[in-house]
Amino acid sequence: MAVDKSMHILVVDDYNTMRRIIRNLLKQLGFDNVDEAVDGSDAFKKLQEKPAGLIISDWNMEPMTGLELLKLVRADAVLKNVPFIMVTAESKPENVIAAKQAGVSNYIVKPFNAETLKTKMSSVIGEF
Repeated sequence: MAVDKSMHILVVDDYNTMRRIIRNLLKQLGFDNVDEAVDGSDAFKKLQEKPAGLIISDWNMEPMTGLELLKLVRADAVLKNVPFIMVTAESKPENVIAAKQAGVSNYIVKPFNAETLKTKMSSVIGEF
C-alpha cells in the first residue's frame, strides 16, 4: 500500500525553529499537510479535534513532555495506533528504554537530516 503523502502530520516541539526545520524537511520529502503544537498538552488538544496519521514529537518540553504525550496517545482509543516518532537531543539509553516501554514507534537523535527522517518515517508508515 502506498503511503498517503497528504496524511495529517503533527510536529510537536517547544522551539519554533525546530518545528520550522522539521516542517521544511517534511516538505522536502513531499508531505505538506503538517500541523504544529508547542507542547504535549497543546498537541493532545489538537489530536482530539483532528487525529494525525503521524506524530513527530520532541522529548523535552514544558509543561507536558513528549513522553507524557506518548503515554496519553497510547492510552487513547482513537489515537493509540498512530505512529509516534520521538525526537531528542539526548541519546541516553534509559530514555530510549522509557520511550520503547511507552510504545514509541521510532526515535531520532538531533541533529538529523531529511534522509534520516525519511528512514525513520519509512520504518513506521512504510516506504515512500
